[in-house]
Amino acid sequence: MDFSGVYDFEAFASSRNIICVDCKDLKGVDCYCDEEGREKLHRRLAPYPSKAIHFLDSGDFHYLTEYWVSRLQEPFSLIVFDHHPDMQQPQWEGLVSCGGWVTDVLKSNPFVRHIILVGVSDELMSQIPAALRSKVLFYSESEIDHHQAWPSKAGKLIHEPVYISIDKDVLRTDDAVTNWSNGNMTLMELQAVLRIVYAHERVMGVDITGECSNMLDYATEVKDASIDNEANEELIRMILSERQNREE
Repeated sequence: MDFSGVYDFEAFASSRNIICVDCKDLKGVDCYCDEEGREKLHRRLAPYPSKAIHFLDSGDFHYLTEYWVSRLQEPFSLIVFDHHPDMQQPQWEGLVSCGGWVTDVLKSNPFVRHIILVGVSDELMSQIPAALRSKVLFYSESEIDHHQAWPSKAGKLIHEPVYISIDKDVLRTDDAVTNWSNGNMTLMELQAVLRIVYAHERVMGVDITGECSNMLDYATEVKDASIDNEANEELIRMILSERQNREE
């Protein structure tokens, strides 16, 4: 899903196996998505399956995860890798936002059984209202080094297929350049946790967001996009490999 043109700078997106949905003409969809923008966006995405790998452009469009999981018509758990919890209370009625979409899924999706947030800033996590925080399982930024605990913590909780959403701002700046603040996870650490998830759960779909800003000068955008391109290529390679191993 190309909203900003950033994928023009990322070689992975030119693969013949990737379908590019041009969304650059849409209004009212950047960071906050109003009702008119949401209707147009949903019509444009309707031909495509939710059980796929989706690239959502920058973190400003992470709310699209809410749309893709709304298309799942069976019980599922949602696993989100993100430096930010995306559980803000809505500021305006009727708007979906990149900062509050997890709360929307929690409150409105009848099929979601559990939401697991991985790599969230401990400081930002503490700002979530207790009533909401108690409904989500967290692997905070300070806990992520103990990813081997997954089977005993999340593994005992999940008894249904999972959908995975990855915001690359969970990664350190050496491994991803985003338009939001970054966490400190390495790409190798992210892949290690993903492998554990794939080893224990049935993954229905994945989305990946966290591209760099499109408001940069040309030289900077080329440099930053090359870092994100490498991360995207590594994630695609790993996800397809894990899926093939699971099928075998």
